[in-house]
Amino acid sequence: MNVSDVMRKSIASVAPAAPLIDAARLLLETNQRALPVLEAGRLVGIISEGDFLHRVELGIDPPARTWLQSLLGVSASKSYRDRISSLKVEQVMTRNPVCVEEEASLDEVVAIMDQRGVSQLPVTCGGIVVGMISRAELLGAVERSLSESSAQTVADAA
Repeated sequence: MNVSDVMRKSIASVAPAAPLIDAARLLLETNQRALPVLEAGRLVGIISEGDFLHRVELGIDPPARTWLQSLLGVSASKSYRDRISSLKVEQVMTRNPVCVEEEASLDEVVAIMDQRGVSQLPVTCGGIVVGMISRAELLGAVERSLSESSAQTVADAA
């Protein structure tokens, strides 16, 4: 079994110049954990749920409280909230994300995820994003395999 057998083929993506709020909304609307960032059809980055929670890479001096608390809190200064609201996807995304080819084995995917500490990867074919694979799709493949084994055991016993 390889990646193309279990990957999510219907995925949303976002442009690097898109407002950050658009990416957040798209993640929520599509129930994806990450969005490939595409420019002229080519993968230039990925933006994930974690990118909204960890802000050190933004270069904005956060107040004493966390970025998230400041963004959501009523006491944050208007200028700080305005700067955060004007951010673009390209300012927050992870550039040059690790990818897997659609013919990679599931064992390879798990090894890459474990090694890189990520829970989803863009799937490419010839440099073009053709899907996403996450731990959820891998778990689904395990569940289907276990169900098939269980059904075969019952059939063999009958």
